[in-house]
Amino acid sequence: MKTSWRSASLVASAAAVLALTTACGQDSPPAASQNVGATAAPGDYGSIGAGSGNGAAGTPSQPAAPSALSPSNPAGKLSVSTAEIGKVVTDSLGLTLYRFDQDTDQPPKSNCDGDCAKTWPPVPADDAEAGEGIDKSLLGSVTRADGTKQLTVGGWPAYRYAKDVNAGDVKGQGVGGKWYALAPDGKKVQEGAGGAGGAGNAEELGLSTRNDAELGEIVVDRNGMTVYRFKKDEAWPKPVSNCVGACLEKWPIVEPVDFADTKGIQKKGYMIFDRTDGKGKQQTINCSPIYTFAGDKAPGDTNGQGVGGTWYAVRPDGKLVGASE
Repeated sequence: MKTSWRSASLVASAAAVLALTTACGQDSPPAASQNVGATAAPGDYGSIGAGSGNGAAGTPSQPAAPSALSPSNPAGKLSVSTAEIGKVVTDSLGLTLYRFDQDTDQPPKSNCDGDCAKTWPPVPADDAEAGEGIDKSLLGSVTRADGTKQLTVGGWPAYRYAKDVNAGDVKGQGVGGKWYALAPDGKKVQEGAGGAGGAGNAEELGLSTRNDAELGEIVVDRNGMTVYRFKKDEAWPKPVSNCVGACLEKWPIVEPVDFADTKGIQKKGYMIFDRTDGKGKQQTINCSPIYTFAGDKAPGDTNGQGVGGTWYAVRPDGKLVGASE
């Protein structure tokens, strides 16, 4: 007997849903009565520092004002210095240059403006030149929002740090889990990756795990910052993020990470998806969207744990820490 076009359409639709379900690692859709965090009011994304974790919330750095740190001060001849964290790029005054994880190198773009640029003065591109140990071809510039030209090294916008007041200071290293000294090849210097005499710029894993004294084994990003899930998000039949707008200022998304750049993370349901708010692609673990927390100021902080009754750290298999699904 011939199958009607309507029957064929239904079969195809069922097959598509089944395929997506398998990809997301779900055996069946969640029950309609599933509790997704009723303790938080609608739109409650939590306040920074309101979590149940023990990490210090930290306070914003207050910019110092030595003339050497003026945004208009030229970089002069760049060189390579050996600091306690490894080999770093310094300007003509011996001040360490830094890069910001929230910037991009392809294409180069600075996302540090306003108060951020007071604490982290951009290094002007004018008059910057390659000294010993610096590859001239790695130097470039990017036009900032105010029209000025900022120096780039390996495509990454370069900054000084307001609290570095002496040549050789590296007080900006690791600040907020997002600021790192620039290595001569434009990569970020990783403390402990070679010591004072080593290269100090080994690339870290995109996602891995660590054992927290209170939470157990949890997922962390490449900077060691705790990764979280939002109970109001959806994983079945496809990933959907319900953290939008102002929520994303407190809970930045984890951008796509190749699975080969992970360790200890479950492969089933490890996928990326396109956000519907125009914010690009987001990484998932077991199809659940993942985030970091702006209230975590240093690796090891877990200030986002339990915020609003809807935000929780993540197990390597994608499950919530300390909460039911």
